[in-house]
Amino acid sequence: MKKIVKILGATGSIGKNSIDVMKNFTNRLELYAFSFGYNVREAEEILKRFSSPYIASLKKEDVLYLKKKYSFIKEVFWGDEGIKELAQIDTDITVMGISGAEAIIPTMKAFDSSKRIALANKESIVMAGPIINRLKREKGVEIIPVDSEHSAIFQSLVGERREDIKKIILTASGGPFRNLSKEKLKYVRPEDALRHPVWHMGKKVTIDSSTLANKGLEIIEAVYLFEVSLSMVDVVIHPQSIVHSLVEFNDHSIKAQLGVPDMRLPIQYALFYPERTDAVVRPLSLFNRTLEFYPPDPDRFPALSLAKEALMFGGTMTTVYNRANEEAVRLFLDKKISFIDIPKLIEKEMEMHKNEIIVAPTLSEILEVDRKVKRNIMNQI
Repeated sequence: MKKIVKILGATGSIGKNSIDVMKNFTNRLELYAFSFGYNVREAEEILKRFSSPYIASLKKEDVLYLKKKYSFIKEVFWGDEGIKELAQIDTDITVMGISGAEAIIPTMKAFDSSKRIALANKESIVMAGPIINRLKREKGVEIIPVDSEHSAIFQSLVGERREDIKKIILTASGGPFRNLSKEKLKYVRPEDALRHPVWHMGKKVTIDSSTLANKGLEIIEAVYLFEVSLSMVDVVIHPQSIVHSLVEFNDHSIKAQLGVPDMRLPIQYALFYPERTDAVVRPLSLFNRTLEFYPPDPDRFPALSLAKEALMFGGTMTTVYNRANEEAVRLFLDKKISFIDIPKLIEKEMEMHKNEIIVAPTLSEILEVDRKVKRNIMNQI
């Protein structure tokens, strides 16, 4: 029996990789619904392959054009509201591939329409981890992380007792500037930061990797996803991106998940868990290969320490960290601020919020803080 799947963000990096995985398993997976932003040509290629009856786009004209052209399309949705509506269509699995804070409401909606959420959107967890954990328990929905690091942790914990965990160790490639001096970081350009040495990802997450803000977000995500304390999460720089993360247990044994750096592997795992199906990625060879591990430098990459600070404050401070980082990345890509201004802007917004923290916020309060931080930054630049 086929598993019924919907993909939110089908033409983005995660979406494209998910589509590529599904092409190999059309006898077992059905793409019933998907959303996309503005890339109507790529959406059309997906429709030619999967004949999905429900689609959503940010642009009304695009989905109306597709509905007119393909008779198998039953219903179309558009705009932010349309993507939220599509998120509520019943499927076995929702792949949450939309990046950024805008995905938080579609993620919440998916809890009412899915048995499993293959979660690639870390911002939802960072902003509303306690709410998502509550929904997971109340609705009985599985969350299988699609981030390579959190997928590795999830895999390492299968069959283990949570009370036996001593440490979760997130690996980081270190990005393109791991060996660059603090002085030279001042002169980094967007085009430099977008040249990641290992991974091929979207622009925002690639910049986050270069500042280590991505690893900061992943620390927060790990604390909420696996319900552990901040003191139990460490980061290690591993330039080869072969060990995707590790878990140390009370007896000091360590389990790790290794594989080629290819996002299709954690996506495939999330779609078929607990089964391990035939590979869509090439095998990993460890012959003639050196694996390096060393600590991150918080002085050159302060975004990592700021994430830990945000988590220690808790409540809405993680929302401030996330939104400030998103806006800072946007401004850097637009060449309105420098590379080293990204963590400075995050720190400034966090400092402003220290006397306004809501410890146990509702979703509406989280979204209001998110909007406020965005307004603050837009008014400054």
